[in-house]
Amino acid sequence: MVAAFVCGVLALTANIGIILASGSPRRAELLTQIGVSFQVVPADIDETPVQGEAAFAYVQRMASEKAAAVAKLFPNRLVLAADTSVIVDGEIWGKPLSRQHAKVMLRGLSGRSHQVMTALAVHTAAGVEQDLSVTEVVFAELSAAQIDTYVDSGDADDKAGAYGIQGAAGRFVKHLSGSYSGVMGLPLYETAVLLDKAGMT
Repeated sequence: MVAAFVCGVLALTANIGIILASGSPRRAELLTQIGVSFQVVPADIDETPVQGEAAFAYVQRMASEKAAAVAKLFPNRLVLAADTSVIVDGEIWGKPLSRQHAKVMLRGLSGRSHQVMTALAVHTAAGVEQDLSVTEVVFAELSAAQIDTYVDSGDADDKAGAYGIQGAAGRFVKHLSGSYSGVMGLPLYETAVLLDKAGMT
């Protein structure tokens, strides 16, 4: 009986696929979209930028540290981690601290362009593979009423740069050059390439 139970657990674990080191529902949806099976194990790390750290270096460091933190718990599993930041004039914009802060962020994005950087890290027993997606996004001019309505809906609360392109804020985007899924938090092309290198797709 014990042997059968152990075999069942091992079979279940084998069917889980990779480990996604993120609690983001958007990333989970995107992985599901490309047919990857996974187990969610969010990473718990300090996400404070180092003074003077460049935006591209920050997101890459965050993705790598998230993957490494979870890989310590599952040394024999493939771990995928990602980190997304909105970059305005070289400044890293993470998640808003409050809804008032979200409104300030959106006023800062209104009528201008910004970058969305999403770094990826795939941790395996053989080492770590990384990639970086950079997308240019141009916002239309936003009225105070548009900003208030969007922020009051709660959709901005947990989003880098105070917006989610897949939701109502999609109407704010005048132009995009790069990866739409990267702006959502997981660039699918780059993700598939890394997983393919690791033998998972």
